[in-house]
Amino acid sequence: MDPRPARARTGSTVAGASSVISPLPGWLRRGVAYGLAVIVLSLVGWLVVMALLRVGLVAFVLLAALLLSALLAPPAHNLRQAGVPRSLAALLSLAVLIGVPVGIGYLLYTQVTQQLQDIGPAVTEGLDTIRDWLVAGPLQMDQAAIDDLRASALTTVRDAAPSPVAGTATAISAVTGVALLVFAVFFLVKDGDTIWRWALSWVPVDHRQRVDGGGRVAWTTLTSYVRGTALVALGDAVGIGIGLLVLDVPLWLSLALLTFVGAFVPIIGATAAGAAAVLVTLVTNGAPDAVIVLGIVLLVQQVEGNLLQPLIMSGVVKLHPLAIVTAVTAGTLLLGIAGAVLAVPVVAVAYRLVGFLSGHDDAPPVTDADRYDEHEDEPHGLGGPEAHAAHEEAGRDAAGGGEDAKGDAGGGAGSDQDGTAEQHARPRAGSLDGARAGGTDLP
Repeated sequence: MDPRPARARTGSTVAGASSVISPLPGWLRRGVAYGLAVIVLSLVGWLVVMALLRVGLVAFVLLAALLLSALLAPPAHNLRQAGVPRSLAALLSLAVLIGVPVGIGYLLYTQVTQQLQDIGPAVTEGLDTIRDWLVAGPLQMDQAAIDDLRASALTTVRDAAPSPVAGTATAISAVTGVALLVFAVFFLVKDGDTIWRWALSWVPVDHRQRVDGGGRVAWTTLTSYVRGTALVALGDAVGIGIGLLVLDVPLWLSLALLTFVGAFVPIIGATAAGAAAVLVTLVTNGAPDAVIVLGIVLLVQQVEGNLLQPLIMSGVVKLHPLAIVTAVTAGTLLLGIAGAVLAVPVVAVAYRLVGFLSGHDDAPPVTDADRYDEHEDEPHGLGGPEAHAAHEEAGRDAAGGGEDAKGDAGGGAGSDQDGTAEQHARPRAGSLDGARAGGTDLP
């Protein structure tokens, strides 16, 4: 048996292990640690993505509800400030959100049905002109090859149409998703701050301020992105729509709406919408007008990139165009069109959140829009006043009990430890509890 004390044997073991690790360079040890962290985080991220894909409809609806809530939160807050009850303010905001697309859809339906008969001959003539140019023009394409290409396109469109069973299932899923979306948006606009406060009440007191700051950074980034993108999209749609209207291009309102929707998919969406406008003009109005529309599209995109984007989106999406295109491509591969729309806001929020957690960005200040109206109902979260108060008291008792235990274990320094425990049991300045004690509510 080793006659040395146990402490000495342990020390020699640690020293032996250190002698094995110490020859490794510091950069190699740091690289291994960072590599393991990246592997673990990648695994966790993969598991989260797989879980979300298993409930893709619910995940997409909730993410879309967050985007729409970010768009409706400011007007709903203004209505509450004007004295409108919280539920009615959320309902009015939601009614506008539903009414505007329904009204635009009705206008599109009436315009398309009225113009389909008029533009039918023009489309046929335009297609014949394009075919003659392809055959007799500089490309000198074979007529049989063009006919085969046309037949292949028609077959692809016909095969893409779903079967009756698949169409019914898709319609049921769409109705379910829309109902869940409306339900989620209403309650996020009405009780979003209450839900956030309830979630914060489950966070330990020592970490509550940091979590609250991260949540406000994420929400501020999301609201700024949605509002800024909507303004930029509106500018693109108005510019291109006016040009199409002046040139008397059929379906100009539909193309303007397509431009507005496409702007929510950065870079790629605007390019696709512009190409659609040029092609429709080429088929219906001819090559000269198509060239003019191409110039209008390029001019609008230049105004967007050099004026609207820096003026409206400056400081919101600090992402390189390569990162944006990569995010849109990855989102499209994962979730199709929905992934393309959600990719950039998710990446922008994650980027700002990482910057805040790493200490590079500060949390946005608490504005009046973030504060909770204490005179309204249910100010204590989802669990009600009693449950919320009991949970807060239990958390403070647990923190105080832990400090008292440390003080008892300290022996002769018991009085100092008791003082420290009392100091830590009180709400900290800047935390959610501290803010409430000082009369200020955080979101």
